[in-house]
Amino acid sequence: MGIRNRRKEVVDRLGSKTLDAQFLAEVRDGLNCSPFEAEAVLGVVKEVFGPYFGVAPAEVQPGKLTLVAVGAEEPAGKPLGACQKKTVCLSVHRGEQDDDLIQREGPGAFRRSRIPALCQEALSQGALLTCEDLAYRIFLVTPRTITRDLTALRKDDPQGLIALRSTIHDIGPALSHRTQIVRLALQGLTTSKICLTLRHSPEAVANYLATFTRCVQLERQGMDVGQIAFLLGRGRKLVECYIELLTECQTDKTMSYHLEELMRLGSCEWEKKGRQRR
Repeated sequence: MGIRNRRKEVVDRLGSKTLDAQFLAEVRDGLNCSPFEAEAVLGVVKEVFGPYFGVAPAEVQPGKLTLVAVGAEEPAGKPLGACQKKTVCLSVHRGEQDDDLIQREGPGAFRRSRIPALCQEALSQGALLTCEDLAYRIFLVTPRTITRDLTALRKDDPQGLIALRSTIHDIGPALSHRTQIVRLALQGLTTSKICLTLRHSPEAVANYLATFTRCVQLERQGMDVGQIAFLLGRGRKLVECYIELLTECQTDKTMSYHLEELMRLGSCEWEKKGRQRR
């Protein structure tokens, strides 16, 4: 077994999020080419169109930055090289207000003020940023610096959602945003209020609540965490968080009431789908 080279792994991950890598993936998957054939096609394209690559069709506005990121729909666990990529244009520097912020409070405050907005801007364009994207492609700092910034942001606003790839797809130690959504629903917030608070679509909120109700139903049938995770196709960590919420409902009358309402609505939906299948 070889020694793991973490620096090379970072370089490889960043290398898979370039225009060349995006083009190679499109050629391999779309035309069913081998990696060698895809490289050959890329070489011909560069040779023919290379002289024109420096001519921009339209100038990017000052303060904006264009980069390649992983598509928002790509699941956790899929090799990064096989993930679909999106090219996004982000508003890194907003002009005078950011100049003033940097002078008053320093670069750290500037980063923390921009990270949530940049992540949301990328998500609105169909992509998700990672800590490495923020560190090496946007702010030119180390991932450890970005991690400290994220820790400070979550401390200041524990309920706020930072739409990183690790958060959206429950990768890493961060609290699942799915759990936050379900907790707010159990506290009686409407779907529209949850969408406004956590910047999620109604469809996504409905999907998370449906998964939670199915998890509760299976738990009430006596299944353990591993079985529920397998049947729902979800991570064990997420199921454990949902079970903890279910336990919390037993000591909170408000949460218990809204839980039963969710279960009732979920049962009606399952019966309706069952009749449609028949």
